[in-house]
Amino acid sequence: MRVARMSLLFMAFLGSSAVPAAAPTETGFVRLFDGKTLSGWEGNRTLFRPVAGAIVAGNLEQPIPRNEFLCSKRTFENFELRIKARLRGKGDNAGIQFRSRRIPNNHEVIGYQCDMGSTSEFKNIWGWLYDESRRGTFLAQGDPNSISRAFKPNDWNELRIRCEGPRIQIWLNGVKTVDYTEREKQIPRRGVIGLQIHGGAPSEAAYKDIRIKELKP
Repeated sequence: MRVARMSLLFMAFLGSSAVPAAAPTETGFVRLFDGKTLSGWEGNRTLFRPVAGAIVAGNLEQPIPRNEFLCSKRTFENFELRIKARLRGKGDNAGIQFRSRRIPNNHEVIGYQCDMGSTSEFKNIWGWLYDESRRGTFLAQGDPNSISRAFKPNDWNELRIRCEGPRIQIWLNGVKTVDYTEREKQIPRRGVIGLQIHGGAPSEAAYKDIRIKELKP
């Protein structure tokens, strides 16, 4: 009995030593959302609210009157942003602003947007780069086949946005969708991070695990 018990203990020891270690901390990254409050953010707190560790915007029952953005109080220039996002409902579009700013006396913002959702022309624009309220066009489009394989419908998708000088890169669930270099030197490189709910049909955009690492120029 004693030998058997020792054998079992030895096997348990081997089993425990074989368990993989927890994932390492993301060195240099800080969280922009504490999972409970909107501290550090400003915007319409009727539409944007913390729910179960995520920032949720909009609703699935009522139309969204207009575009709205929840923006960070801090500005950033060179950085890597990692965020998980989900879009549900009849509304087909949302996005993550960066290097952006509020338009005075207006509900809109101006700046780069990592797009989410679809348009009447394009079926899947997750990870595309749009220029909100400025040039009003897609600056770079991802490969449809690669995006289709990487995208998780009605689920959380991780977006990674990296800005270094004029270069902007975006990944969707680890698949690069955009590698864009800004040629217009007058375009600002510093701005806020913004979370969008798009005006239109009832929809719910949710964002969580928002963390950022500032990069040296």
